[in-house]
Amino acid sequence: MDLNSELLSFIARSPSAFHAVENVKDALAAAGYRELYETEDFSVKPGDKVFVRRNGSSLIALRIPEAVPSGLMLAAAHSDSPAFKIKENASVASSDGYVRLNVEKYGGMLCAPWLDRPLSVAGRVTMRAEGGLVSRLVDLERPVALIPNLAIHMDRKANDGKAYEAHVDMLPLLSQAGAKSFDALVAGALGVKEEDILSRDLFLYPVAAGSLWGAEEEFVSSPRLDDLQCVFGCLKGFLQAKDTQSLAALCVFDNEEVGSSSKQGADSSFLPDVLRRVCYALGMDETAYLRCVSGGFMVSADNAHAVHPNHGEQADRSDRPVMNGGVVIKYNANARYTTDSVSAAVFGEICRAAGVPVQRYTNRADKPGGSTLGNISLSHVSLDSVDIGLAQLAMHSCYETAGAKDTEYLVRAMTEFYSREIRKTPDGIRIE
Repeated sequence: MDLNSELLSFIARSPSAFHAVENVKDALAAAGYRELYETEDFSVKPGDKVFVRRNGSSLIALRIPEAVPSGLMLAAAHSDSPAFKIKENASVASSDGYVRLNVEKYGGMLCAPWLDRPLSVAGRVTMRAEGGLVSRLVDLERPVALIPNLAIHMDRKANDGKAYEAHVDMLPLLSQAGAKSFDALVAGALGVKEEDILSRDLFLYPVAAGSLWGAEEEFVSSPRLDDLQCVFGCLKGFLQAKDTQSLAALCVFDNEEVGSSSKQGADSSFLPDVLRRVCYALGMDETAYLRCVSGGFMVSADNAHAVHPNHGEQADRSDRPVMNGGVVIKYNANARYTTDSVSAAVFGEICRAAGVPVQRYTNRADKPGGSTLGNISLSHVSLDSVDIGLAQLAMHSCYETAGAKDTEYLVRAMTEFYSREIRKTPDGIRIE
């Protein structure tokens, strides 16, 4: 299977953040990584390969060197994407015999692309089990809902611009009255009784498969490219890299799209908790832990905006990334991105060694842009950091587009990154 086919398979099997982390977990386990649990002691030794999950939607994997770690090589991406979350009282019946799903927006999404697309449902449910409660993943795996547009005859100004009301315009049609209930659909997919399901974290997702397209299949389009393309690329690099004397860490955080302020987000204690506990279990004290972190380097990986073919004026005058042009280093004067001259130079040299082209992205000076994992993570674990991504179109649509070549560029760059060590000196940095 070629790399982009593997990427699209990974995304198709990851319709929710919970499924994405489950798939990362499975890849790590297949490579010999062992799961640690936060409620138990961390029993680790030099040479171990371990991972920790929190909430089932965030994960940190660590490859421990044979000697005391001399530094930290860390990459972070996120498992979540903008979507519609289904409310607890899911079904809304109307006098016209329709049953709709009661939903709310998760993250800053483009609403229009969700219309007139077959949708399915995936996520997590919590239910009764022998001796207590258990959470299980669920994916209905087939179209069960659709958000219908209003016909042009009933909205003659539809093509003149529209403000969507999530509470009115974006409710998906599920069925006609008398059909199987939504709760029955979910219970049936799990093979349990409706009354055993106590609560749920369920999201809509488009069932359209990802595809390679273009005159030479140079583009890849799929749901959730932001940020599962970076999760996939960082994971592949992490698993393919050579062993070093640095502590290698891969972080996949949930809730980036809503600010990261959850127990499993980048703005939580998850990263410092895990790093400290592993370092202490290896016999390091607090000073040794701080030395390891301060000598480390972080790659914050979250996709970037490509120059739009129809709206080139929306891009910066000089920094204009294109799809298939290589890894994008992202800059922001107001520290929404973590890149500075030092971290940009370090990562640029790593890409050069990997034979990977580098592009640069800045927002237009009159557009604030978004933020990502890097600056949030650095408020908890301070080290040099660079923000990167792959150039893509239609960010936060339910179907996004990126460059097919860029998937390989990211894998090569991250393989090189995890195979290197950073040595800080009084007057600079050495990349070994």
